[in-house]
Amino acid sequence: MTDLAARGYARADVLVSTDWVAAHLADPAVRVIESNEDPLLYPSGHIPGAVQVDWAVDLNDQVRRDYLDRAGFEKLMSRIGVTRDSTVVFYGDKNNWWACYAFWVFQLFGHGNARVMDGGRIKWEKEGRALTREGPGIVPTEYEAPPRDDARIRIFRDQVLAHMRAGRKLVDVRSPQEFTGERTHMPEYPQEGVLRGGHIPGARNVPWARAVDPIDGTFRDAAGLRAIYQDEMQLERDEPVVAYCRIGERSSHTWFVLTYLLGFSDVKNYDGSWTEWGNSVGLPIEKS
Repeated sequence: MTDLAARGYARADVLVSTDWVAAHLADPAVRVIESNEDPLLYPSGHIPGAVQVDWAVDLNDQVRRDYLDRAGFEKLMSRIGVTRDSTVVFYGDKNNWWACYAFWVFQLFGHGNARVMDGGRIKWEKEGRALTREGPGIVPTEYEAPPRDDARIRIFRDQVLAHMRAGRKLVDVRSPQEFTGERTHMPEYPQEGVLRGGHIPGARNVPWARAVDPIDGTFRDAAGLRAIYQDEMQLERDEPVVAYCRIGERSSHTWFVLTYLLGFSDVKNYDGSWTEWGNSVGLPIEKS
């Protein structure tokens, strides 16, 4: 934790190192959670004792475009052996895209005792640390969650429209090709899911991956992050900021960076993102 504290983050306590995780694998008060884009990675090998939280199956409502409700969250937490006092530590592929996404969903239900393993799965693997295919022995718990609170960190389409019309800051964290409308998904993915390409008028393009070291997936230090988000993009820590991408997962990563590592006071994730905005009748877009 010492080197993390030295990086100058507003909340260094939300990050843990691979060393810290390795030292706490047998700690009953810690539950390590792997959340990936690719659900086949976990069964192919995972951190010993880690449980899998599948973003599509476990975190999303299976009928509506929404997240699981309070009862569903309580059932999930019971199944993966988490109590209200448990420290949950998220990690995953794609430099912790989906780990930050799961972290964000957990915050909708107020589980504040949460951390992200810096560097994610790629750093753990590069360091040659142990992986296992064995499932963890989980004793189900009793978990009582508060009602889901969307207002604090989540924002919806009409609220985003009002935010845009007020001239407030919007951060589009997708690739430059998606931002300009050249593509409707990242270059290496099938082009799908939306009728119109482009971006929300007034948004600034800050691809999410600029926040991490491309070699080991760790977050850049606070000075490096400030250079991107505050100096270059002119974002202010005390002003409302909305982050969005295609479906809300990449923007949850930027939400995490702005909220915890840089200490911004009012950042919301627009999880409807471009899949909703680009398919909505009558909403303005820009291509540039």
